[in-house]
Amino acid sequence: MTHMDFDALVALLRRIFQSNGTSATVADILARNCASAERDGAMSHGLFRMAGYVATLRSGWVDGRVQPRMEEGGASFLRVDAANGFAQPALAAAAPLAIEKARATGACVIAIRHSHHFAALWPDVEPFAQQGLVAIAMVNSMAYVAPPGARHPVYGTNPLAFAAPRADGRIIVFDQAVSVLAHGDVQIAARDGHLLPPDAGVDASGQATRDPRAVLDGGALLPFGGHKGAAIALMIEIMAAALTGGLFSHEVDWSAHPGAQTPSTGQCLILIDPTRGGSAAGFANRVEQLVTALHDAGQERMPGDRRLAARARALRDGIPVSADMLRQLEGLIAP
Repeated sequence: MTHMDFDALVALLRRIFQSNGTSATVADILARNCASAERDGAMSHGLFRMAGYVATLRSGWVDGRVQPRMEEGGASFLRVDAANGFAQPALAAAAPLAIEKARATGACVIAIRHSHHFAALWPDVEPFAQQGLVAIAMVNSMAYVAPPGARHPVYGTNPLAFAAPRADGRIIVFDQAVSVLAHGDVQIAARDGHLLPPDAGVDASGQATRDPRAVLDGGALLPFGGHKGAAIALMIEIMAAALTGGLFSHEVDWSAHPGAQTPSTGQCLILIDPTRGGSAAGFANRVEQLVTALHDAGQERMPGDRRLAARARALRDGIPVSADMLRQLEGLIAP
């Protein structure tokens, strides 16, 4: 096991992306995103994802060089055509204008279509909260989740992320899939030989199973909370696909691109400027009062605290990377 400096890990990942056909700008954005997930302990969306990124790039399913196109949707609405590129570069291109619109009008909807999102969602919202905005993000993905009573998967794992400023420059942030587990966690369980929690998935015949390979081999994940989680998945399909102009999860078809793993769907973000309803300090202080009440009630850890603690350790001690993972990463560099 070695411990890598964040910038050194970013440099390695950037080299992998560029050698496999992305532009320098896209490589830097994706490398920082992936390294940030690993740094913060989000292993299912960190270095584990690199092989999938590379396989997708090599399959020709995604364009790693395309420039996203901004389209005015109104005073508080911004449409972005990612043009079959990755979602994070499209968001990075849209963010300055979206923030400007949110400051001017109080809110901005960012509707991204034809985009590939293969990463954790909290890095998309955290920067906005650090600038004093409330941010909500939704992404639909490949059809891996079967709603109650369905015969086959219709929804993606469809993550939802939320971030808001707290007092003293801190933020509160969470990122969760509508499925009991993220798809990446199922893949890791299959790799490591672990069972899934009860009621997490079904096999190809629709029978409940804790075997991750049975879920991956024609089975499906289940939404958390049954019909309640399925309703949230439905909302995210509508917001991230119908509203943006992207594909629904069940419409994603990469059969012509063997090796492809990233979904080509859509992403919706909503930014809110809390100063439009009062002072920023007043909003942040109110959030802090709620956090204090939760602590007083016995909830010791707030959403995002564990990631921030892992981040602090990694910045102090370096990001742990196994020798095997390092060899795998170096093997992904195209000649």
